[in-house]
Amino acid sequence: MTITVLIADDQAMVRQGFGALLAAQPDISVVGDAADGAEAIREVTRLRPDVVLMDVRMPGTNGLDAARAILAAHLDPAPRVLMLTTFDIDEYVYAALEIGASGFLLKDAPADELVRAVRVVAAGDALLAPTVTRRLIADVVSRHPGHRLDTRRLDALTPREREVLEAIARGLSNSEIAAEMFVAEQTVKTHVGKVLAKLGLRDRAQAVVVAYETGLVVPG
Repeated sequence: MTITVLIADDQAMVRQGFGALLAAQPDISVVGDAADGAEAIREVTRLRPDVVLMDVRMPGTNGLDAARAILAAHLDPAPRVLMLTTFDIDEYVYAALEIGASGFLLKDAPADELVRAVRVVAAGDALLAPTVTRRLIADVVSRHPGHRLDTRRLDALTPREREVLEAIARGLSNSEIAAEMFVAEQTVKTHVGKVLAKLGLRDRAQAVVVAYETGLVVPG
């Protein structure tokens, strides 16, 4: 199936460069672009792309507010939002993960990483750039130690599901978790699905946030 993508960035060169790169892929189609957050909201509603590449910092309606509006609109099918940022550590991106963005990518990432990111986010089965995302979340949580979720939220999980959640937060893929736990990858997928369902989470990005904010994983 073809993955449809919309690119939202206030820099025309970024939109054109990313667009040309993605359009050259046989399984990806760039269906539109936007120069600011307000336009992104309108175009996503109109075009219904599978993936939205959303710059965090744009004039007017910024990327975070645009992502929040898009994700709150409950479009069917729901688009996956991938935040674009210039900074390794950016609290706006952390906030985006909390509201349901599927991950983030540094704007100077290699071309093949951008293509892979779109495919990974479209599939919805892996956390993008786990080491960078983990570092970002650890940094924000450590600087705001009073911001914690109620640990009783994890009571719904079985011991194995807690292990899986902890592994997700460490940035492990399903295959890596399977190897570590000596189980089949399909078993891990089942556990991941149950973790997300029991905690009411959209995807693995939100699972990482919950793991840190409940103290299941300690920044370090």
